[in-house]
Amino acid sequence: MIAITRYRVPEADAPGFAAEMTAVLETLAACPGHRSGRLARTVDDPSLWALVTEWDGAGYYRRALGAPGLRARFIPLSALAVDEPGAYEVVAYS
Repeated sequence: MIAITRYRVPEADAPGFAAEMTAVLETLAACPGHRSGRLARTVDDPSLWALVTEWDGAGYYRRALGAPGLRARFIPLSALAVDEPGAYEVVAYS
């Protein structure tokens, strides 16, 4: 499964946001079931970012969100998140 969370980040906050999300990605990468992760910024609207992670299953992803130290970093960033579903079941590959 993949998890995609989009964020609206003011330009002035972008450097700090990227640094904090990089730390979040490092924590998630150490969790069981983690396959990959990346932070992306759209080229068409620099205020729109996406955190994309891939997992062996939804249970792994949900358990990873409780990893030690993660909540302290992740919760403040969630105030910038776009309110939309973020967990996707992969149905096709190329």
